[in-house]
Amino acid sequence: MRLLETVAEHAYGAPAKQLARETGLALPTAYHLLRTLVHEGYLRRDKGLFFLGAAAERLSSSGAQQKRRTTVADTLAHWRDRIGVPVYCAMYRNGEIEVMCVSDSAQAPAVEEWADFRETGHAHAIGQCLLSQLDEETRRDHIARHPVQAITPYSVRDSDTLLRRLTRLRRMEAVVERQEYALGTVCAAVPITVGTTAVTMALSLPAHQADRLLPAAHRLQAEIGRHLGTLTLSISI
Repeated sequence: MRLLETVAEHAYGAPAKQLARETGLALPTAYHLLRTLVHEGYLRRDKGLFFLGAAAERLSSSGAQQKRRTTVADTLAHWRDRIGVPVYCAMYRNGEIEVMCVSDSAQAPAVEEWADFRETGHAHAIGQCLLSQLDEETRRDHIARHPVQAITPYSVRDSDTLLRRLTRLRRMEAVVERQEYALGTVCAAVPITVGTTAVTMALSLPAHQADRLLPAAHRLQAEIGRHLGTLTLSISI
């Protein structure tokens, strides 16, 4: 690791003797480790100089991606504790609804995914919010692949009704559903656009706390507004 760190400090490469000296390693040991690192792809050698290799660059990329995900998770946990609700982050990617992160607690448990979120986007606030951000062609394509069907007595019944509902939603308006996905649960989702990608932050509450839903959604929307720059940079797309 010291060798990798030392090589990384030399943008224009460094010879083995210099690396051995700077890391405090015996030259034979340094040579052995450098050969191993080159063989494994963590370093590359060019004209007697050593540079970071593709494997080390992949490590760096993975680390940056993990840091972005950790930032999102920490932000959701902050909102969970501040508002007192479970918070969800989801996006529409590669033609599917993906829940990227959920932050809940024993006091504020998340909704149990009893029916596949990807297949039932018409029935929950997360899916409705993401679909509302798509153009009509993409929206209809999604519904064709994942047909609308009622999964509770409160669910939307057909695709025409769903499309009319989505069309009526105003830009950046929070989407609310009450027991459409899970009996005993109400949900709200706030739309976010990251580049050309549809993203949403959502929350859920037990149905007997339905009076808290809209105030909590407005608080979440305000929190998102304050952290939008960080979120835009942190959400991995």
